[in-house]
Amino acid sequence: MKDPTEQARDLPLDSHLHTDLSPDSDVPIDAHAAQAAERGIAEIAITDHVDFEPGAPAFEFVPFATRERIVREAAERWGPRGVAIRFGVEITYDHRHEAAIRDHLERHRYEYVIGSVHVYADSPYHPSRVASWVAGGSLEEIVAPYFDEVTRAIRSGLFDTIGHLDFVKRYLHPYVTTADLAAAPELYEPLLVALVESGTALEVNTSGLRQAARETYPSAAVVRRYQLLGGTAVSAGSDAHTKESFSSGLEEGYRVAAAAGFGDLAFRRGGDRVAVALPDRYGTPAQT
Repeated sequence: MKDPTEQARDLPLDSHLHTDLSPDSDVPIDAHAAQAAERGIAEIAITDHVDFEPGAPAFEFVPFATRERIVREAAERWGPRGVAIRFGVEITYDHRHEAAIRDHLERHRYEYVIGSVHVYADSPYHPSRVASWVAGGSLEEIVAPYFDEVTRAIRSGLFDTIGHLDFVKRYLHPYVTTADLAAAPELYEPLLVALVESGTALEVNTSGLRQAARETYPSAAVVRRYQLLGGTAVSAGSDAHTKESFSSGLEEGYRVAAAAGFGDLAFRRGGDRVAVALPDRYGTPAQT
């Protein structure tokens, strides 16, 4: 059996990548582009972090103009070599700063926008307090702060895609397992319904395959449930922060999307949403 975290080859898109323009990555943009050229990844989105909570790692880390210049200059260098580079962003959603996020997105034009909920120092899921948070609580109570915030992010209508829907799995391990969450699919229902009703895309984030969860964020079963509820838009990204994790698990991410019945990925290049077809080798249940 192939290693699900293996770096992928010959795919049309990795829509979630970080560079040294993020505080938690030291990868130059050209390193990702070079791997894309070598591995046959035709298009990549540079989605470096932007935070709005003062003191958070990516709060005012690199100015917008600098990030845009670096990414667009790289796009000019690598386009003739067969790699399309898109200027994206991963914004940490925090309902307390929704007005500031909205203002930022109105004033600054990205080609692609991911909205994600992260775990910072004051979170109940922070490693210093997660054990006490889960003690004695029901599973619904344990995940509520994270899932409620993700639902707000979806309902805000600010984002093309919601990143790593249940990233909280990373921090709950080993107190709450993936099996525990799989046994409570009803907890995901409000998030998935919000995605369907808002038209926001669901990301199949493959970083979970190389973390404690050992499955995508969210799992294949959740992606399938989203499709059954009427969801029509999924994306797939490796969420790479290192050279070694470029396109890591992306083959599996595409496979999860295909198995759920999707024949293409939802993406944006600065205009309307576009569909990026999955390679023929995946097929879909409707085709096989």
